[in-house]
Amino acid sequence: MNLAPIWDPVFLLPWLAGLPLVLALALLGTLLRLRDEWLAALGLAHLATASGLAGAAVGMPPPLAAPVGALLGAGLKYLTGKGQNSAYGVMILAGWSTTLLLAANTALGDALAHAVVDGQLYFAGRLEVGLAWLAGGLVLVLLPVLMPHLLRARFFPDHELANRLPIWRWHLVFDLLVAGVIAVATMTLGLMAAFAFIFLPAMMAFSGARSWRGTLIASGIIGGLAYLASFVLALALDQPFGPLAVALLLIGLGLARLRPRLNASGAW
Repeated sequence: MNLAPIWDPVFLLPWLAGLPLVLALALLGTLLRLRDEWLAALGLAHLATASGLAGAAVGMPPPLAAPVGALLGAGLKYLTGKGQNSAYGVMILAGWSTTLLLAANTALGDALAHAVVDGQLYFAGRLEVGLAWLAGGLVLVLLPVLMPHLLRARFFPDHELANRLPIWRWHLVFDLLVAGVIAVATMTLGLMAAFAFIFLPAMMAFSGARSWRGTLIASGIIGGLAYLASFVLALALDQPFGPLAVALLLIGLGLARLRPRLNASGAW
């Protein structure tokens, strides 16, 4: 195990690019899970991948092009009806087919498609860092404003209807926020890594936390620790970041599911 690359200053920018994204994904994931829209991450990530690749084909940086497709998908999902996971399933298929067709019919070919899908965390520069911290900042600013409305709409859906409150605007802003963060994360962390960080920390937090605030805190801690461990181990072991991060999160999920059984048997 070679620990020397971990302390290399060249990896500071990649580390700074990923940190706010995984924390933002973990927090957004709790609300997506609460709303039964966890598939949003994968659907929007596929659209972001296709949009990023299309932008690269015309000379536009993928991190700037990716949010276009994701935001468009979030807007169309809202305008065409509240199909929840059904709409996101359509997005997955549309993004997947578009990505492969663009890869097969552009001069960029499969190499760039794989780079976009797998993520390019260790090649992140100032643009990626700026977009990542912008996305994280938007989550910190908007989520406290949106959360009370989204929670009330989930647990007391008749409140807004009875009082004729425009709840649609809160849902739309949240969908657009998720789309933007997912798009930046997909281009930086990779498609499946972004999905894992928005899906698995929230899943583990929901199984053990005893309050909503505790769920948010637990999800953020799980996501942050998984990111730090993945970043360090990927450099030390010379492994790709995305698959290693997903593997560590899955191990954590397994341990989280196993712990209640160990407690019940007295072995923990």
